[in-house]
Amino acid sequence: MARIDSKVIFVTTSPRTPSKMIPEIELLNAHFSGQKWDNDTQRAFMELLKEENFFNGEGANDPAFSARDRINRAPKALGFVILSPTISLTPAGFELVNSKRKEEIFLRQLLKFQVPSPYHRPSANSAEFWVKPYLELFRLIRHFGSLKFDELMIFGLQLVDYREFDEIVKKIDDFRVSKAQHEGNYKKFRAEYLDKELRDIYAEDIIAGNTKTRETNDASVTKFLKTKASNMRDYADACFRYLRATGLVNISHIGKSISIVPEKIQEVDYFLQNTDREPCFIDNEKRYVDYLGNAETPTLLSDNRELLEQKISSEFPHITIPKTATLQELKDIFADEIERRKEQILTDQVTAIKDYHLFDEINSTFEQILDNSLYDTPLMLEWNTWRAMTMLDGGSIKANLKFDDFGNPMSTAQGNMADIVCDYDDFGLTVEVTMQSGQRQYETEGEPVTRHLAKVKKETNKPAYCLFIAPNINEACVAHFYALHKMNISYYGGKSTIVPLPLNIFIKMLEDSHKASYVPEPKHVQQFFERSNELANSTDNEQDWYNGITKEALNWLNE
Repeated sequence: MARIDSKVIFVTTSPRTPSKMIPEIELLNAHFSGQKWDNDTQRAFMELLKEENFFNGEGANDPAFSARDRINRAPKALGFVILSPTISLTPAGFELVNSKRKEEIFLRQLLKFQVPSPYHRPSANSAEFWVKPYLELFRLIRHFGSLKFDELMIFGLQLVDYREFDEIVKKIDDFRVSKAQHEGNYKKFRAEYLDKELRDIYAEDIIAGNTKTRETNDASVTKFLKTKASNMRDYADACFRYLRATGLVNISHIGKSISIVPEKIQEVDYFLQNTDREPCFIDNEKRYVDYLGNAETPTLLSDNRELLEQKISSEFPHITIPKTATLQELKDIFADEIERRKEQILTDQVTAIKDYHLFDEINSTFEQILDNSLYDTPLMLEWNTWRAMTMLDGGSIKANLKFDDFGNPMSTAQGNMADIVCDYDDFGLTVEVTMQSGQRQYETEGEPVTRHLAKVKKETNKPAYCLFIAPNINEACVAHFYALHKMNISYYGGKSTIVPLPLNIFIKMLEDSHKASYVPEPKHVQQFFERSNELANSTDNEQDWYNGITKEALNWLNE
């Protein structure tokens, strides 16, 4: 049981990307089901996780803590795993691992997550919680049509009791009026508004002098409020990401807002009308665990046969619904048609991209990424780089990020695979992107990038290279990738040709392909990476190699 010491909505923040818990709980169940969840199994779990390529250098100093951070938070809190007395998946956990429509499984569990619960009890200094946070946030978004990130962070997180819904609505209405009337800088206006709200939320702590935070000995009110604002930003970001995992919301990365997908409004209205807003089984852990792990509750629109048939007929009028089909068969028919529609949307996107119809948009998105002006910059970098590679040259370019039902980027690639895999018939190419910088870039990206490349070599049994893109390249990554050009390591499939390039250099390569008098071919890509091998063999240090290959990139299509 966790004690909550918070004055705003408490939600799960680990893992940051919800879909990443799926392979991890599957691994947990496969190897540790029926065992006790203790330091020994936690360390053993992390060792297995590392071998499965999901481990990105986090928690190496304390594997047991890292395991608890991954499993004791969202997987347990959302009812996917049971850790006591022994490890097991709940029915909801099995569905998450095996179901075609994982978005529906995430939705059911988010709608049941509540505070307080036997898992999460408020402390004496906490807010008086009485809420199912995600259910009420869906209601708030539906009420306004669209909710800005700032609005959810500053006001939505204050919805600690569902009975205060109208009060929070009024606060957002007042904020919007004040913002419309304000003629100065928005950032300053927002900062002043946030400071005022924080001082109201934490008034008792400030008066009592309870302003020391765990991370520092600084007990100043300024530091205290800055920490609370940072925590709220993390919670709001988690809300956006977990709501998006249901497939029911759109994220405007430019406007930094969230809204219900128009085609999904009927589904949202259904569960808003039919899901009990009251928390339940507060003092009965067994009944709460059974309730939370139930894969069939709460009732969704897709559980109503008549409404499901109407929705299938509305969205896919060409389908003849078999009268003898069971409800589950109807759900499968609907899921298959949604998947076919998505694949067609992505196919149409690729056609438009290859014809350079989206060149200006792709270029503009890269500029916004460099300016860090988008909501989820890592996701947008991965998605836009896939579009750029598709446009750059021939070949089959596969993005391993997750797309929603309408071909929009939903979440980044899982940790066991390259971000993008390009097949050029005679050779392959992996593309890895990151917004990380400094030493953190090397620690989290260096070794996994090499493993992903080795995996493609092994699976395709042909030569393969890797392009590593980031706004800025850390010197440790340059040294690491240079060394791998020269080291024949059987574990990695021999020598590894990995070329790190700053994003602005990659953008220049993209511009060159657009203005070239001919259509770039796979041979031009291979020539570039073979040139990297030549430079690595003819230089005696990483800086000379890096400077040389960067210069080659700036003129990569010059004959």
